[in-house]
Amino acid sequence: MEEKKITVTSPLMPSLDELNVCLKDIWNRKWLTNNGIYHQKLENALCGYLGVPYISLFTNGTLPLITALQAMHITGEVITTPFSFVATTHSLWWNGIKPVFADIDPVTCNLDPDRIEAAITPRTTAIMPVHVYGQPCDTVRIQEIADKYGLKVIYDAAHAFGVKVNGESVLNAGDMSTLSFHATKVYNTVEGGALIVHDEQTKKRIDYLKNFGFAGETTVVAPGINSKMDEIRAAYGLVNLKQVDKAVEARHHVADRYREALRDVPGIRFMEDTPGVSHNYSYFPVFIDEEKYGMSRDELYEKMKAHNVYGRRYFYPLISTFSTYRSLESASPDNLPVATRIAGQVICLPMYYGLTDEDVDRIVKLIA
Repeated sequence: MEEKKITVTSPLMPSLDELNVCLKDIWNRKWLTNNGIYHQKLENALCGYLGVPYISLFTNGTLPLITALQAMHITGEVITTPFSFVATTHSLWWNGIKPVFADIDPVTCNLDPDRIEAAITPRTTAIMPVHVYGQPCDTVRIQEIADKYGLKVIYDAAHAFGVKVNGESVLNAGDMSTLSFHATKVYNTVEGGALIVHDEQTKKRIDYLKNFGFAGETTVVAPGINSKMDEIRAAYGLVNLKQVDKAVEARHHVADRYREALRDVPGIRFMEDTPGVSHNYSYFPVFIDEEKYGMSRDELYEKMKAHNVYGRRYFYPLISTFSTYRSLESASPDNLPVATRIAGQVICLPMYYGLTDEDVDRIVKLIA
């Protein structure tokens, strides 16, 4: 008999009964988009839950990045990481901005602040770091560098929903932060995203930009785009928010079980919890030292698949290797030795609410 399929992730889904109550209300209101009541409720609820002053909802997680760059009039060059999902760099390309790749820290997999500073040129206008796997960047060092050179900082915080450092939301770092609410994330609205800003005026400008630039019925103040979240997904998100804490707690349990089982396996490295950080356990990456483990990362990946267990080589390949970006000088593997090595070692193990102890035991048995 074929073994049960274990996927790398599975979406957190709200109570269908509770969602149906909202859907009936939406059907009665006949207001499906354009800042409806559920959109407003979700923005308010997320500000409270995340501990941020202003949030603007979007239809996916890429458009907040594109819009943030527009809103801040970023041009020239932006320093970013090759170790991320392609949307990070694509947002720069869509704005006519040149990405400059800097290498990553081998422990956190986030941008290495020392390499950021080394990459700054007279054309640099901003830094776009990523909180990889929800592991907070060194926001203090990055801000010091930004202040020293007069640069803006926009965080791609797609993985960092609910993450706090010493009780403060990591989303409040920098000039703006963006979130993804894609189905694969800790918290989702099926598809969706958000932009976190620090003041009401900026929030208003973002809201104009995501609605074609309209500031009134007949007034267009900027060349905007259409990237609003609709009422149905806002309602889905509002109901889903009720179970996020329980889901994070369950993910924490899975992470602890993985660590306990894999701690003494030669050639396997994983991330530990960082003191002072409230993690969301969005991913559980392990890094394979082929020589010590006796098998390459790709061989382990294929072995797991053969047993119906699906990990993900995340992030592999590096963004810098894709055809759009590989001709950039900063894309050279010589410039990115740590990121190049890590991309060849990493595999994210299955991680989601609903993963059982038996599932985890089966996965670690394959690995250990």
